[in-house]
Amino acid sequence: MDKKRGLINISVAIAFKFAVLISSLLVRRYLIRYIGDTANGLDSLYLSIIGFLSVAELGIGSAITFCMYKPIVEGDNAKVSALFRLFRKLYLIIGGIIAVCGLAIMPALPYLAKDYAASNINIYMTFGLMLLSIVLSYGFSAEISLFNAYKNNYIATAINSGGHVLQYVLQIVVLIFTRSFVWYLVCRIIAVILQWGVTELLAYGKYKTIIKDKQKVDAETKAEVTKNVKAMFMHKVGNVLVNTVDSIIISSFIGVILLGKYSNYTVIMTAMTGIIGLFFTPLTSIIGHLFVEESAEAAQKYYNFFYSFNFVLATIFFLGYYSTIDDLVKIFFGNSLTLSKTVSFVITLNYFIQFMRQATLLFRDASGTFYNDRWKPIAESVANLGLSIACVYLFKHLWGEEVAVVGVIVATIITNLLICHVVEPHVLYKYAFKKSPKNYYIRNYLCIAIFAGALTALHFSLLNINNTWGELFANGAISLAFSFGIAAAVVALNKDFRHYIHNITSKLFGHKRRNQQEVAETNAETETVEASEPFAQSSAQEPVAPPDADNDNSKTI
Repeated sequence: MDKKRGLINISVAIAFKFAVLISSLLVRRYLIRYIGDTANGLDSLYLSIIGFLSVAELGIGSAITFCMYKPIVEGDNAKVSALFRLFRKLYLIIGGIIAVCGLAIMPALPYLAKDYAASNINIYMTFGLMLLSIVLSYGFSAEISLFNAYKNNYIATAINSGGHVLQYVLQIVVLIFTRSFVWYLVCRIIAVILQWGVTELLAYGKYKTIIKDKQKVDAETKAEVTKNVKAMFMHKVGNVLVNTVDSIIISSFIGVILLGKYSNYTVIMTAMTGIIGLFFTPLTSIIGHLFVEESAEAAQKYYNFFYSFNFVLATIFFLGYYSTIDDLVKIFFGNSLTLSKTVSFVITLNYFIQFMRQATLLFRDASGTFYNDRWKPIAESVANLGLSIACVYLFKHLWGEEVAVVGVIVATIITNLLICHVVEPHVLYKYAFKKSPKNYYIRNYLCIAIFAGALTALHFSLLNINNTWGELFANGAISLAFSFGIAAAVVALNKDFRHYIHNITSKLFGHKRRNQQEVAETNAETETVEASEPFAQSSAQEPVAPPDADNDNSKTI
């Protein structure tokens, strides 16, 4: 496993993510202050609708990138070039399809944006600008995936995140001086165009031969791509329905203003999960190469470590989120925009349950076993849609509009626990690891139960202080005590996890010390040779290659 490249990808991604997080929160704060909650809600609704339309992408990116792993490892540049050309052609077509579908859905916007009429915003113009910014991003998607396939995710991350930071800076300036939702969205278009230009320049400079070589995909490769695209299309449909329908249901059945309040909580949550998710997603190509180069048994050892790491990381961050989210919303968006503690509780539990799939999804996508659970997202999305609508009506009738949001989230929790956490590990273990997932199920549901218990205990332990900042830090410290206690238990009870952590730290911090020792030994050997007799220097010796720790299959991370 290429640990060095993995660490670079993760480090760059995390550094940029913090910049994106801070700037995105500032933008939302200024959007609410200068234009209002309605614009905030519409911004979230537009992204949800276009996310729904992006089902036209069919999952082509993941499918073709996976197909590139093997030819890249084998040095088959002709096949990589053929896949890249196919990728570029398909994405241009997809951009056109999304543009047409977006224009077709415009007449329905007034029905999807309840209560929007109270503002002076032209929903047709503003939605059109948002749509254009998304469509333009498909123009350079092929080049971004080429960076990722070659394990250079840090380049793609720098381009994408740099573009977002530029977009947010422009939007803050525009909001302060123009207070216009139209110009706010124009800034998205400017940032995307600049990203496109930078991507083309860097990709052409790094992969000139691949991009210029006009190869065609052979029949066998085309069949493999078609098979994987069909599978990823079904995953795409399921993910879109689950992740975007919630916002559309809230907007349609409850109102766009409450959607805006809800999105204040989820924007912080998604920003946070985006950061901690960077410990996994930049490694997809690394793990993909691992499955090509090493055995399934070696891959499972890495998976076991990543699952334990997944749980520890999720526990720390999600308990921290619940303890501080209300104060963060007050600080960033205003005192009047908080929701009930019940809403933040189920949001936290829902995202924790979803995040506990990260390790499984990482290895599933990297191993190509996404084909084997292609029907899962369809069942998940249908069940989630039906449950969401039923729960919204039920919770709204029993407890009112604000608590009706809880109904939508509860539906997502149920489908995740009963479908995703059952099917995905079954497929990974059966087709990638060739083993039964029985022990995984016991461990996984036990971890979820432990977190739910800790979250409940934390709820009754939080302090109520008049000073917002004081309450933020006090409750944050309490959550750290809870989460570190759980993390310490994992480290104490999991011998393999301790071994992997020790292995990582020894590689990171022991590398310089080993290099210094090797230099000293080399100098000593040189002095010995120089002091020896002349004919000894002419003796034939076999060159000895230095040991490569990354190629030692007997070791884990």
